[in-house]
Amino acid sequence: MHRTQTRHVTVEEHRESVRRLLAPLRTPDRMERLPLLAALGRGLAADVVAPLDLPPFANSQMDGFAIRSADVAGLPGGGSELHVVAPVPAGAAPAELAPGTAAPIMTGAMMPPGADAVVPIEQAVPAVFPAPGVPATVRLPAVPARNFVRDAGSDIRTGELALAAGTFLGPGQLGLLAALGFTDVPVYRALRILLVTTGDEVVEPGSPLGPGKIYDSNATLLESSMRQAGLHVTRTGISTDRPEALAALLRRHAADVDLIVTTGGVSKGAYEVVRQAMEGHDVDFFGVAMQPGGPQGIGTFDGVPVLGFPGNPVSCLVSFEMFLRPALGDLFGCPAPRPAVRARLAEALTSPAGKHQVRRGTVLPNGTVRLEGGAGSHLVSALAHSNALIQVPEGIAALAEGAEVEVWML
Repeated sequence: MHRTQTRHVTVEEHRESVRRLLAPLRTPDRMERLPLLAALGRGLAADVVAPLDLPPFANSQMDGFAIRSADVAGLPGGGSELHVVAPVPAGAAPAELAPGTAAPIMTGAMMPPGADAVVPIEQAVPAVFPAPGVPATVRLPAVPARNFVRDAGSDIRTGELALAAGTFLGPGQLGLLAALGFTDVPVYRALRILLVTTGDEVVEPGSPLGPGKIYDSNATLLESSMRQAGLHVTRTGISTDRPEALAALLRRHAADVDLIVTTGGVSKGAYEVVRQAMEGHDVDFFGVAMQPGGPQGIGTFDGVPVLGFPGNPVSCLVSFEMFLRPALGDLFGCPAPRPAVRARLAEALTSPAGKHQVRRGTVLPNGTVRLEGGAGSHLVSALAHSNALIQVPEGIAALAEGAEVEVWML
């Protein structure tokens, strides 16, 4: 049977509860191997160890001349004239460099055995590469050993951890895997989410809007957020405020999904359909010390994890961002964490005592953040014009203009 708690839990406590709820889904059978490009935006399911050095051989950082640094060290004028030998193009395996010679070398080309430095072409006299096969000399300045040389393994060495399990796979990570010679990668399968919005007062966009009715924005807000986070979403349409109908709907889909997310019907009113539909199931309903998004539900329905978000549009979106999205990233490496930056308030704000407030805002080029709309959970327009969530921790009742705050970039 569901339980309704009177105490308020903290944001951190509820975030950890969501993580514990979803942790059993991180099992070996949820792993799959995908080609690199198909793995874009997924979370890495196992550690990847470098099978080779990067770079795999010492190579030139510049177009210039590969030399033995001892040939130009300590000589009058700080350099020496060296005989020019055959050039070293990228991709070639060069011969050993004889003392007293310089080999024209291209960026990325393998250093000849015996060479330990590169002099950029701009520092040579003359500052041109001689024609191949034409005897020539070049005057080069004194340079230290390893000058403009990328040593083998200077990026990563064989056997080192290249990427840890749980890493979000973006272009940079996939590029590293390709550089190491991988063609596929182990990732977690995308979670399957059942998304249910509730309310007799809610109608689908495009339908006639009768008295007392509102268009459903929650489903679009959450489905787009979930899809952006790499989830597979099944959307049922709007459920009525009849508990038995909602329970029947959930039972029809429960066996085919990993998580159920509902919106609305979780407060303490007389017609809270989600709370009523959860009778006989292990689901708790309580308040989180947060504004907006205080009323929350968490537990299992027929053994399937379920999260009950409040019904106001901003509240359900903030609930996703504060609780579900971080838990998914922590457990499965996807989605990537929201970038958290510091910014200064462009105006003063107040926050309710004993609650963590999440305000919508726009981070401006000058490093300040402008509030968008008020604190109300119905202000969808303010949300649409925001690029950040402003975090005001519990215990802070007011902040002055210019105060520094943490913001999560959207």
